Amino acid sequence: MEPFIVSARKYRPQTFKDVVGQQAITNTLLNAIENNHLAQALLFCGPRGVGKTTCARILAKQINQDGTEREDEDFAFNIFELDAASNNSVDDIRNLIDQVRIPPQVGKYKVYIIDEVHMLSQSAFNAFLKTLEEPPKHAIFILATTEKHKIIPTILSRCQIFDFKRITVKDAAAYLKYIAENQGIEADDDALHIIAQKADGAMRDALSIFDRVVSFSGNNLTRKAVTENLNVLDYDTYFTATDFIIKHDIPGLLLLFNKTLSLGFDGHHFIAGLASHFRDLMVCKHEQTIELLEVGESAKKNYLEQSRLTSNSFLLQALNIANDCDLKYKTSKNQRLLVELSLMKLASIDFGAEKKNPESVALANGTVEFIAPAAFYKNTGTPPTDVPEIRKEIAQTNDSLAPNISQTGSEPPTKQKVTVGSTNIEESKDPQSVHPETEETTVAAPPLDIKLKKKRISGLSISSLKVKKQHEINKIDVVIDENDLPREAFTEEEMQRHWNDFVKKIENDGRKLLASSLSTDIPKLTNENTIWIELPNDTMKKEVEREKYDLMEYLRTNLNNHFITLKITVNEQVSKKFAFTPEEKYEKLREKNPAIDLLRKTFDLDL
Repeated sequence: MEPFIVSARKYRPQTFKDVVGQQAITNTLLNAIENNHLAQALLFCGPRGVGKTTCARILAKQINQDGTEREDEDFAFNIFELDAASNNSVDDIRNLIDQVRIPPQVGKYKVYIIDEVHMLSQSAFNAFLKTLEEPPKHAIFILATTEKHKIIPTILSRCQIFDFKRITVKDAAAYLKYIAENQGIEADDDALHIIAQKADGAMRDALSIFDRVVSFSGNNLTRKAVTENLNVLDYDTYFTATDFIIKHDIPGLLLLFNKTLSLGFDGHHFIAGLASHFRDLMVCKHEQTIELLEVGESAKKNYLEQSRLTSNSFLLQALNIANDCDLKYKTSKNQRLLVELSLMKLASIDFGAEKKNPESVALANGTVEFIAPAAFYKNTGTPPTDVPEIRKEIAQTNDSLAPNISQTGSEPPTKQKVTVGSTNIEESKDPQSVHPETEETTVAAPPLDIKLKKKRISGLSISSLKVKKQHEINKIDVVIDENDLPREAFTEEEMQRHWNDFVKKIENDGRKLLASSLSTDIPKLTNENTIWIELPNDTMKKEVEREKYDLMEYLRTNLNNHFITLKITVNEQVSKKFAFTPEEKYEKLREKNPAIDLLRKTFDLDL
């Protein structure tokens, strides 16, 4: 049995052209060699497995080539590799400095590659400073690290820094395809993309995963074999889940999640993958962002097809729900319920990014009661609440309006002017249904409500624009003449009686705070129409002012006077009437019943 050489070693690049995904750095190094512009101290930093050590070895080999060497010459005597993780003491650096003084036997330069240089101790860094700043002419230092922030600034300032980037999924998949062809392995593009995604930008990891999957599946590398071996969810799972969400199929979605859990995947893995799937669907919505989709060609077609079935608002709301579940997963006590609840929310998103509600269902075939807008008042007074004449007028108007409004698909009604008293009212009427007796009628006040049969339309739908336009047509503008409003005289006793009735009414309704505030003082009639009440503090005053609309409507209606006003003042002395300390409470009780003092003395009671 021959020893097996892993792909990471077998296919290690030998020239700068073979390095994957680092074109900017390799071109810079090549130009520096050709132009004799190479620094004597270089720092290669970046994630693991992106080619730092490989580029250092290629550079060390190429700077000694002058065209006279043998083809198999690798200048091994001129290249010294030091692992700083295990040689991080001052003595190790001193031994290195002693070797630097000796010139090379073959070639022009001696190259010292110090890997994981951030592992050197503080004293070792300090011992290395002088040599790194002024090395011999034949010495070049290449430092490699994955954690540049751990290197002291004095070392960084003496080096020319090259930042290696992560290998993109596209570049990694293309290199894996090249290796598969060399080894005679049939590999699906989707399978290679999954391997590249799993490697997370490290080419060495991608080659290690490739070797493992080939050992599992043989010479036929399929997407199913890769997903089984790497324990990742297949694209089809998320495509099926999204189909269930679009169809609002909550049972099917929950069963799919249960099946995923039975395969050994946890809920966090599922919801995070679903969020990534929504992200991929979002980037497919625009031609400029399709290149951000890092999948194979066959999977890209499926993404494009499913993205056409969704809207941007739907995907944005779905991403918010999935991301919120992802953030809460680790702190949740019932993680499965959290994911299932998020899935039910996702399946309840309406297609237009609106949540399903009975209104959207009612728009399909039925009609629901629609309350027409109230009249627009142009006077500053408060409208009356009970005017029999105007209610009769509006009832007659509704009889003529209702057939036109309730019929769907009918022609828009024409405008008819109706004179109410001395006021022109413009409203929508069918010319055939106009009653002559309603064209000129004298009324005392405008209507308060008009109930018609009409569809209820969502405010976010296109249909709402039509309804708003129809509303403008049906709008009733009323100008009230103050002389027509009732203004009957009333006594203070009548006002106080209706005031107390209102207090009892709101107290029975549960509005005890307002009832308590209104009971603090006895209202007084200061002049013909002004009611005055004195409260002990500003808090009560603000409470009464905030809720006084119902009170004034009640009084104006029952006293038949729509010019009543309320005056509220604050008297801090009134607050002294209230008992707060035990002594004050006792004095208050003794004022009401002097016998309580006799009770205290008889039984020798304490406060």
